[in-house]
Amino acid sequence: MTPAFLRNRHEPDKFFLVLTLFLVVAGLLIFTSASLGLLNRDGASFAGVAFTQLVLGLGLGSLGGFVFYKVPYPLLRKISFYLFIASILVTTLVFIRGVGIESGGAKSWIHIGSISFQPAELLKFSFVIFFASWLGTIGDDLKTWRYGVFPALGIMAVPGILLLLQPDHGTFLSIYASAVVMLIVAGIRWRDLAILVGISIVLLAIIIAFKPYVLDRLTTFINPENDPYGSSYQVRQALIAIGSGGVVGKGFGQSVQKFSYLPEPIGDSIFAVLSEEFGFVGSFAVIAAFFVFAARGLMMATRSKDSFARLAIIGLVIMIVSQSFINIGTMLGVFPLTGVPLAFISHGGTALMFTLFEVGLILQLSRYTVKT
Repeated sequence: MTPAFLRNRHEPDKFFLVLTLFLVVAGLLIFTSASLGLLNRDGASFAGVAFTQLVLGLGLGSLGGFVFYKVPYPLLRKISFYLFIASILVTTLVFIRGVGIESGGAKSWIHIGSISFQPAELLKFSFVIFFASWLGTIGDDLKTWRYGVFPALGIMAVPGILLLLQPDHGTFLSIYASAVVMLIVAGIRWRDLAILVGISIVLLAIIIAFKPYVLDRLTTFINPENDPYGSSYQVRQALIAIGSGGVVGKGFGQSVQKFSYLPEPIGDSIFAVLSEEFGFVGSFAVIAAFFVFAARGLMMATRSKDSFARLAIIGLVIMIVSQSFINIGTMLGVFPLTGVPLAFISHGGTALMFTLFEVGLILQLSRYTVKT
């Protein structure tokens, strides 16, 4: 028998939809301006990045978002385990010679024919859906180590190991943040959560000890003056761009840093371009939009009558917002460089596509929340 809350659906959360549209439009505006910096760089193709962002990211992302808005989420919950397994298998392809592509010292992309794809985005999406489904099923067993804590650690460890081996620390942190918040909402005991976090910190410390480049990034974070033309260069140039924007910025298209000085002006460093051209006002508007995005998502989750829907909304929203704040934090020198994109704004067809998939699913789940 169909649960009552599934029969009593209503319109999706229009405020959340409008907020998403604002971020998408603002992202396209900022991306267009940042892309102009490619015209001054050898080997850069404006047409190529525009195609991946507009056609693959926005086009396929909007289409897929509509599909996830329409496909009944109980069906998605049923296939969540198989989707998670498939995403793990696809992610392992990055380690196969001739298929995986190394960029920036990390093997995070697969290349088949003329198609490049970042499987970590699929892994993030499928992890949240499966983890929400599993947590919604076990109930109070989460308070036991045998049936709750140990299995949770195992589920979190699989994508974590794959991401750290690439390495992709930014995506790992966003998944980890989502998982921790989902565990708290699902009712894990604080003592058990503290032990899980402690185990994770120890394992991360071991990884850092065997990865010299991670130590290098941490050293740069602690002392930005160290190696100013090497490991500290990107952060220094980003801070110059942000500082030169002032209150209202230099104006659309007027960034100087994006042409020669700022590494990855359409990728990791796009927030610096935003700050230089639109100043404190523009930067604050985007940051505030992400805060409201998170608050609205959490509000929808609290109104949900279904545990899976509640946990999925929370997981997806935290994942989108956490990676965005990690990106912004790295440009402000608050966090070490991680390489994660700024959601809705940075270049990356795969990232934008899956972000819109996630928004489509959140909007579907919002139809079954309690209206006020």
